[in-house]
Amino acid sequence: QVQLVESGGGLVQAGGSLRLSCAASGGTDSTYIMGWFRQAPGKEREFVAAILRSGGGANYADSVKGRFTISRDSAKNTVYLQMNDLKPEDTAVYYCAARYGNIKYSQEKRYDYWGQGTQVTVSS
Repeated sequence: QVQLVESGGGLVQAGGSLRLSCAASGGTDSTYIMGWFRQAPGKEREFVAAILRSGGGANYADSVKGRFTISRDSAKNTVYLQMNDLKPEDTAVYYCAARYGNIKYSQEKRYDYWGQGTQVTVSS
């Protein structure tokens, strides 16, 4: 069982930056993927980015490429989402997710473990 706790959300003006953190605990030392999803009011939850817990290349949604960067600190078992040049349309609850394996799926149904979410609000 993997427990995930997000932090770092808040209110920021358009063009600003925020960094989200997701601390993982429990589980085994097996390879697993950690990802970020988001859900805006009235919309379905959507994929943002994913990375292997051990590192390597990351996958991104087209809407955030070039603005968001996912990274991890293996020693701290923590994944980060650096969000730059934020736009009002980035406003959403951001969720950290994890799944065992080495494929960085973008479908939320592929992920077995979820955090409680952290609110990001971007004002225009």
